[in-house]
Amino acid sequence: MEGHFRSPFVHYLPGLLPVESENAHFQVILPKKWASEYYKPICLHMAGTGDHYFWRRRQLIAKPLLKEAGISSILLENPFYGLRKPKDQVRSVLHNVSDIFVMGGCLIMESLVLFHWCERQGLGPLGVTGMSMGGHMASLAATNWPKPLALVPCLSWSTASGVFTEGVISGAINWEMLKNQFQSDEIYKATLQKMVSIIEDVNVGGLFRLSVPNLSKLRLINVDDRNVMMQSLNEIKSSTKHSVQKMNWREHEALHFMRGIMDECTHLRNFSVPVDTSLIVSVCARDDGYVPREGVTDLTDIWPGAEVRYLEAGHVSAFLLHQKFFRTAIIDAFNRLRNKYMFKM
Repeated sequence: MEGHFRSPFVHYLPGLLPVESENAHFQVILPKKWASEYYKPICLHMAGTGDHYFWRRRQLIAKPLLKEAGISSILLENPFYGLRKPKDQVRSVLHNVSDIFVMGGCLIMESLVLFHWCERQGLGPLGVTGMSMGGHMASLAATNWPKPLALVPCLSWSTASGVFTEGVISGAINWEMLKNQFQSDEIYKATLQKMVSIIEDVNVGGLFRLSVPNLSKLRLINVDDRNVMMQSLNEIKSSTKHSVQKMNWREHEALHFMRGIMDECTHLRNFSVPVDTSLIVSVCARDDGYVPREGVTDLTDIWPGAEVRYLEAGHVSAFLLHQKFFRTAIIDAFNRLRNKYMFKM
């Protein structure tokens, strides 16, 4: 089935979302007949970077998941992607830094709409998963649901700050432009000058709880599927290159600002703990050049009781070669939820 609804984000924060993104589009994959009248598991799938429309998630995860374990799926289209992509946007290249935060806010609110809709339809228990950026969005969504929920974040970690300041994708950001725009606004300079000098000493950007009205002027460029894939094919060489570049970037206040504001808006310690962390199964790649874990708060420190499983692979090779591993983690999380709570449902 396919459906759409107006994003609650439009009501709570009007004017920040492009008109093309205001309606949330989704697909639902259901069995022709449920095996049990009382057990109708359904999992919400968040899209990763560059995952436009529904085909990839439907074919690689949702349909096999239904066949293997009887778990149905909801596929939600990201704002700025596919059916919700602004007309002047090229592929996955978001125009503004603030678009990342808008996307996250939308997906949190829209996931709650879909969870409530599922309950009204008699579907459940509920779960949420996603790959890479989608995994982090799934984690953020789970922190806002007040009931036990199966959560399987894949190829993500406790914050997105390292992704944009240290990982492979950081090389796709025009840091010179970001620096120039940041330094051209005296409000930024006067308010944040003391803060940015100590951002590296903290894991959580709690220092940035303030309104920055011109944040939308800071622009990201060249973060598209093709560039990301080309860079991922030579992750070792890229990592060496970026290590040299990072030494230069640290001279720029813009990088410190980027790290702080990313931590403030995406670090999981700044959000509520899911109701039952034993239902969390996180899947990581040991050689992930996109999502750095060194020097970042461990997920199990934030969510005690959560399980972390590791793949001997890189970010892209894990996605291409280990879909079965991801599906197994989802099935295991749902089995835990069923065994622990079904008698109460």
